[in-house]
This record gives sequence, C-alpha cells and structure tokens, in this order.
Amino acid sequence: MVQNIQSVFTYYNDDPANIRNSPEMGGGGLMDIGCYCISLSRFLYGEEPNSVSGRMDILPELGVDWKASGILTFGDKTATFTCSTRLQNYQRVVVFGTGGVIELERPFNPPPDQPMHIHITKNGVRKTLVTEAVDQYRLQVDAFCRSILDNTPVPTPLEDALANMKVIDAMFKSSKAHTV
Repeated sequence: MVQNIQSVFTYYNDDPANIRNSPEMGGGGLMDIGCYCISLSRFLYGEEPNSVSGRMDILPELGVDWKASGILTFGDKTATFTCSTRLQNYQRVVVFGTGGVIELERPFNPPPDQPMHIHITKNGVRKTLVTEAVDQYRLQVDAFCRSILDNTPVPTPLEDALANMKVIDAMFKSSKAHTV
C-alpha cells in the first residue's frame, strides 16, 4: 500500500519574455510544472488531500514563483514535492509503499526518442524496467482526438483539472499565510 510519494520537477528558464515568467499569463513554477506533482499524488492515492501546506519563493522583479515545495496529506499518507523554474533540469518520482519502492526517472515529459526507466525495489532487490520510447504529447493528442471522434469521455475530465486547481490555490494560500 502506498504511504508516501516524493516528486521533483525542475528546469531553468530566466527569460523574462517567456510566458512561464508572466504572472498575467499564469506563470510560475507551481502553475507550470508543480501541477503535475500534485496531479500525480491525487491520481496515485485516488482521492483529494485533506490538508495542504506550501512554501514558495517569488521573483520580485517578475512576480512569479521560481520555487515551490508542498506537503499534501491524504489521511495518514503523505506526498511531498518541489518544483522550480530556476534549478537544474531534473525530474523524479519515488513512491514508497509497505511492500517496496518504485522510482520513476523523467516521469513527466521524457524525451520522445529515449526510453523511461522504472526502478522497483522489493525486499532489498532492485529491478529496472525500461519502457519503449514514445512521444507522450502525441499520445495525449491522439487520445483526445479519439474521444472526439468516438464521442466518448476524454481521458482526464475537466473536474480533475478543477480539483487540481483547488490544491494549487491552497498552496498559494498556505505559502502566503507563512510569509514573514
């Protein structure tokens, strides 16, 4: 049973003209990439967090967060994450369970021409699974198009995005409340 999820998603972007650095356009690390860490945790636990604690560092000259860290609780289970738009390019997810550990390398947007590695450790033995290289963005577009053409629900409904946004809003509120 999953007990703790730790995720990191960072890259470096100091271009003031980039949309990700514009508060008017919803810029900042939490909205751009932290949302994936939150969504992953909600998906793996299959429920909404019952508490959210967040801390952010804001770039005064741009008015967007360049680093955000959060703790989400789901009953007695937790998820922690850090995202940043001003750190080295890095992605990792580690899922700790009562029966072992799963580690995902580059889980959010692996290069389309490179496989992803999944490390599974159980009883002290580590095995690595290697996925085939795929263009995840193409797969998302294909799934969306199939939903339209087949008149079926989209893979991730709008309600999920709204629920994710509630957690993001709670992160901003928590960070603001703890600003000294």
